[in-house]
Amino acid sequence: MATADEDLVAEQITYYRARASEYDRVYAEREDLRELLTVTDDLPITGDTLELACGTGQWTQALATRARTVTALDASPEVLDIARTRAASSNVRFCQADILTWQPPRCYDTAFFAFWLSHVPPNQFTAFWTTVATALAPHGKAVFIDEGPAEAVREEVAATVRQLGDGSRYRIVKIFHDPGTLTADLTALGWSADIHLRGNFLIGIAEPPATPA
Repeated sequence: MATADEDLVAEQITYYRARASEYDRVYAEREDLRELLTVTDDLPITGDTLELACGTGQWTQALATRARTVTALDASPEVLDIARTRAASSNVRFCQADILTWQPPRCYDTAFFAFWLSHVPPNQFTAFWTTVATALAPHGKAVFIDEGPAEAVREEVAATVRQLGDGSRYRIVKIFHDPGTLTADLTALGWSADIHLRGNFLIGIAEPPATPA
């Protein structure tokens, strides 16, 4: 029998599959999001880059101009279809995968995820960062962007309800992280992290624990 968390994550995936055709609307409506896309120019995106939860490829196309290769993952085949058109490039490869159960088959120089960390259930936080660490080559970095803590909610399972244009409603995980608390949480896992706010958005660069000799 599925746990409450598993049911919530499954509903979250269903929501983003159903939202595929509406996904880009928020970028069209919000100038701050469109401006945020340029932040990749100031971030250490290098070498072979892994993008987790790539959505419709809004960030993928920016990563492709900085990285040697981009491997972009998402659980929704519907958003991947859009991403393949938007970010069609010889150095980009798309894969369908549930980020919370996927295991990296190789190592990457950079792991990037935008607006994904807030969708990781609290009880999978440690496992998720272990997966990211496993995916990184020596001296690799995790680079991430998310919404800031203005609506911070920290619970054992935090959920919010989202409604689509057709009126259908879905529960999703939504954790608004505070930079200081998130830094402390990553430090406790052995990571070193530089996390700050840029306007209403959280931007982080983190390095995993050193592999014992």
